[in-house]
Amino acid sequence: MSAAEYPLAPDPSVEWQGAKRRYDLVKEAVIAFVAVLGLAVLFSVLFSSPDVKPVTIAQWAAADPRNFLATAASELDGTSGIASYGPPYTHVAGAGQNIIGHLSPARIVGVRIPIDPARAFVLSPLAIPAATNPRLASALRRYEHAPPATQQAWAKARGGPVPVLMANLLAMARSGALDGALISTDRFYQTNFTKALLFLSDGSYLEGLAAKQHLLGSQWGMMNETGNYPGQAWLWLYTFWYQISPFSSSANADAQIWAIMAVLSLAFVLVPFIPGVRSLPRWIPLYKLIWRDYYRAARRAHTGTA
Repeated sequence: MSAAEYPLAPDPSVEWQGAKRRYDLVKEAVIAFVAVLGLAVLFSVLFSSPDVKPVTIAQWAAADPRNFLATAASELDGTSGIASYGPPYTHVAGAGQNIIGHLSPARIVGVRIPIDPARAFVLSPLAIPAATNPRLASALRRYEHAPPATQQAWAKARGGPVPVLMANLLAMARSGALDGALISTDRFYQTNFTKALLFLSDGSYLEGLAAKQHLLGSQWGMMNETGNYPGQAWLWLYTFWYQISPFSSSANADAQIWAIMAVLSLAFVLVPFIPGVRSLPRWIPLYKLIWRDYYRAARRAHTGTA
């Protein structure tokens, strides 16, 4: 940059000798606070998103018990979505989306949150009421001591002790006890909703609610909010890719779009180090238009003109 582009400005250390006027900082702050508060209240009434209550397993079991029981049975026989999902939850050969060819970030990272669907969603929760329910305890012991092939056959046919297990699991879900059992951990914080959300996602009830709210991704996906409200506008670039080919029909869209956004984010971070790109402000002096008053005053002070 030349000296002409950055002319000397008036010395800020010299006391101002021109006209002065009284300025009440407290009054100005109070007026600004009241104005912003009023606008915040007004905009929250007009544009705030609805406070939709979270979906619970108790709500699911009461609204659609048939789907709840079918989902629980699929957890037992190993045919549920989470059972075949693969990393980071289950060990399934070849599972996981690919970026290019057979390059899968999920398989590279591996199973980090191991979940046994049958035990996590059915058997372990039922062990709680089984402590005071002899019939349930007997059915639970019979199922757990049977060979895996027999367990799977019972689960698919709803035979053996499975009807007793399912009836008690449904009662547990309707009472709200299953919600508590799935979020409880052996750690200090008891708010891990991973298992509860995975169990809900295996059924069709949650998907049905999402479809009614247009949250399945066909209308800008994560940018949608419940009700007729827009969501997080800053996610538009991420969700944009889901609306165009080939990602709109790709089984690997999540992994591929994640890779694209990772590259774009890295490029944004490295802007100061990319030759040519880092020089754009010099070639397109938009800053001079924004700060035109400053440059005009500084130029006058430098040249001594009025």
